Amino acid sequence: MQGPLAGIKIIDLTTVVMGPFATQILADLGADVIKVESPEGDTVRNIGPSRSKGMGPMYLALNRNKRSIVLDLRQPDGLRALMRLIEGADVLLFNLRPGSMGRLGLSYEEVAAVNPRIIYCGAYGFGEAGPYAGKPALDDLIQGAVSLPSLVGQVIGEPRYLPTNICDRTTGLTAVYTVTSALYARERTGRGQAIEVPMFETMTQFVLSDHMFGETFDPPMGSAGYVRLLAKDRRPCKTRDGYVCVLIYIDKHWKSFCNMIGREDLLVDPRFADMGSRTQNVDALYAFVTETMATRTTAEWLEALEKADIPVMPLHTPSSLMQDPHLKEVGFFEWVEHPSEGRIRSMGIPTTWSDTPPAIRRHAPLLGENTAEVLEEAGYSRQEIDGLMSTGAARGAGTSKK
Repeated sequence: MQGPLAGIKIIDLTTVVMGPFATQILADLGADVIKVESPEGDTVRNIGPSRSKGMGPMYLALNRNKRSIVLDLRQPDGLRALMRLIEGADVLLFNLRPGSMGRLGLSYEEVAAVNPRIIYCGAYGFGEAGPYAGKPALDDLIQGAVSLPSLVGQVIGEPRYLPTNICDRTTGLTAVYTVTSALYARERTGRGQAIEVPMFETMTQFVLSDHMFGETFDPPMGSAGYVRLLAKDRRPCKTRDGYVCVLIYIDKHWKSFCNMIGREDLLVDPRFADMGSRTQNVDALYAFVTETMATRTTAEWLEALEKADIPVMPLHTPSSLMQDPHLKEVGFFEWVEHPSEGRIRSMGIPTTWSDTPPAIRRHAPLLGENTAEVLEEAGYSRQEIDGLMSTGAARGAGTSKK
């Protein structure tokens, strides 16, 4: 099957989570993604348990549908090999800081000189126009910089990071739509371009779209912070035997809920008369819902709320999520045989397409698994490839069991 990006070649100079998440999505969509790794390999290869060195679970979840080539860019021959690959590529996506790219001889000007149609996309911490340019950036740091732990602290009493790489993945998704839009623009203009996707700016927009709130206006019409999202009782509701996740907020749902529990009197309570008043009194609203949820079992609430068409879902753990009946029915999880790792659980592609469906075509590669074939495609002879391997400028696959 051919995905919508079939025929697009992407040189992937990214590591860890943000960049590999973006390039895996692009690869799922049909692009030929060549993952260029250092001799040490992507650091995320070694996170978590593994059967083979460098094949940990996070790496496996972020790098399917790619080909791995190892080049030592500190060696002139390794850099020349990368430039040869860039000549025939559509996109260069990297998360090295721009200064590092410049020192390697991979600035936009140098890359565009060999391929003026290239989409040169840098995804890194901070925009180059500001004083934070060049600072290191990791998910935890960006979470703090855009106030996510502070928002959590307003609810629980102390700042805490979200237990997911939300900044890496959100910025990765931003890189995906940026690259695809740039490819579309190139189809119209014939020109490539340089693009930066900074984490800090991306996540500032992400967070403040909710939380700028009263400070949107001049003069301010209240403080920053969306009050509903910051309500102390905005959390899964405890039932008699578990938890449910329910949102009773818009007028239709509030009316249905009050009728269902026999509290029609609340429909004329001025605190809850409409969505605006419920927002102003959101703490009282959530406290009432929390107290009410404790009177029935989870199964009873799921049945009653679904019958009333009120949004409700069970509370999953990561383990129970993998057993969710909807995900089972749509075939989201699949057991696959990996050539080196044996039987592993793989997640499907979440989107569906009627004409150009994405597909899982390749397993996550061993370090350097595809070095020889990629160099051959770039025009290197077998003798030249052997020469690169002998000097360490390139490296093929080689993994050892633990």
